[in-house]
Order: sequence, then structure tokens, then C-alpha cells
Amino acid sequence: MKAFLKSIFVFLLLVYSGQDLFAQQDSQFANYMYNTVAVNPGYAGSRCVTSLFLHHRSQWVGLDGAPVTNVFSIKKPVSNTNLGYGISIVNDRIGVSDNNTFSVDFSYSIPLSNASKLSFGLKASANWLSVDYNRLTIREPNDVVLSQQNSIDNQFSPNVGVGIYWHSSKNYIGISVPHFLETKRYDDNISSTAKDKMHFYLIGGTVFDLNPDWKFKPALLTKLAQGAPLQIDFSANFLFSDQFTFGTAYRLNAAITGLVAFQVNKAWQIGYAYDAETTKLANYNSGSHEMFLRFELFTSYTKIVAPRFF
Repeated sequence: MKAFLKSIFVFLLLVYSGQDLFAQQDSQFANYMYNTVAVNPGYAGSRCVTSLFLHHRSQWVGLDGAPVTNVFSIKKPVSNTNLGYGISIVNDRIGVSDNNTFSVDFSYSIPLSNASKLSFGLKASANWLSVDYNRLTIREPNDVVLSQQNSIDNQFSPNVGVGIYWHSSKNYIGISVPHFLETKRYDDNISSTAKDKMHFYLIGGTVFDLNPDWKFKPALLTKLAQGAPLQIDFSANFLFSDQFTFGTAYRLNAAITGLVAFQVNKAWQIGYAYDAETTKLANYNSGSHEMFLRFELFTSYTKIVAPRFF
């Protein structure tokens, strides 16, 4: 069984079409709405406070070499201006690959009314990719694709992205391309290549007041990338007493998710999500786990007109 599972990840890593070895995919999260800067730089500084965010996702638990992603980000508005900025560090491990990305986000917001803003965002990122093929067990030494691969050590790749993000205290919608450059990641001695493909995102969400204690929070994320199936995530959460959030989400042809979050106090929020696969891959793993921790630094000058739910 272990040999079979390893072969799955060799396939995921090395499936090629023509001369393309594989295309890099952006990390996916069930709790994306709490750290939207990952997909749209226009979100940077939009919460009007300094916000620190930790995010962990263990995907397909029990499957050897399954993706594990860790994220740290900080977002902050620039006082007395329409500017915001953010910094993110992402480590993404899958199989024999280790991917590290450092991103800087800038946003400029135009007030459209007392209740809403339109933000334009720019993302600049640096990526370092390592792939250690020596960790693979090659059952066929004469296999040219695997036996002649050269390991990759922190290969550097820059990128840029843009986003537009409209938001009010209870609504948001955004479109973005976090990585514009379709970078050829490496080209080894057997002329196989890997590329970062552009990902196009459309996100949106709103908050409905059901009564003084209960609120309903639907949200949508759509991701499109060349060579990958269309991803549509729809979530439906309920917020009780502005503290406890629970709900569910569905990722088209992929997973059903349960989500919970708790606002511990004004500054701290914690959350958890569990993905149950709806594909045949469910036979080989026990699901995916995701956790986040958010800390927000309020000053004595911070004025919160209305609570923010994303």
C-alpha cells in the first residue's frame, strides 16, 4: 500500500504533457475569507488595524507525502492615508518538494461612500523551490524521467500580482491575479520543465442580520488556472453573538468542509476547519485539517464603526 501511495505522489509531482513536467498550483484554504490577502493584495490594511495571522493546513492526513502548508502574515493600514500594506511568508511542502514564498502587498483605497471603499492592490513575491529526488524510491532504475532528474536547491523565482477589492462593513467582492508571471521553474538535462501558471480569482461575501444575536455569512471563491479544473468554494456560516461562528462549505467535485471559529476577545480569534474528500482519494486518507489564529492590535485611537466579519 505504501508503494502505491508513493506512486500517487510521484504521479502528482511528475505528470507531464508534452515537455511540461508539472504546473505549480496555489495553496488552497477553507478559511481563506479570514486571510484574503493570500489571493487578493487589495485586502491589505482593509481591516483598519494591525492584524497578525497564523494558518496551518495538513491535507489528506494519512497519505505519505501529502501537502502541508504554514502561513504567517501581517497586515497594517498606514495612519492618516488611504494606503495599506502586508507581509506574508508561506511554506508549502508536498512529497519531495519544499516551496517557500515571501510576499509584500500594497493597497490604495478610494472611499466611495461613508460605508464602502474600492481598493487596488499590488503584490510582489519571491519564491524558493527545492526538490530532493534522492528521497524517492525508484523501482525502475532505467526510468529516464526519474533516474536522471537533478535535485533542485532553493531555485529563485520572482513574481508580481494585482487585485481589486470592494468592501464595506458587511459585504465584499474582489477579482485578482496574485501571480502574473508564468515562470519556467527549471529545465534539467532531459528537457522537462515546470511552470507557475496564472491563477484568476473571484471572491465575494456578505452578512445578513437574522436577528440581534444571529447573522448569516455566505461566501464564494472561484479559482481558474490553465490546465486545472475550475475550483468553486461556497461556504455558509452562522455567527452567534458576534463571537461563535460555525458552518459548512463545499468545494466543487473535491470536498465538504465543516468550519468553526471563536472570537476569544477583541484581539484574539481562533478557527478550525475539516475537509472530507468527496473523490476516490477519500479511500486513502482521513481528511484535511486546518487551523488559524488571528491577533489584532488595537490602539486607543482605533474607531470601530461596525464589526468586521471577514
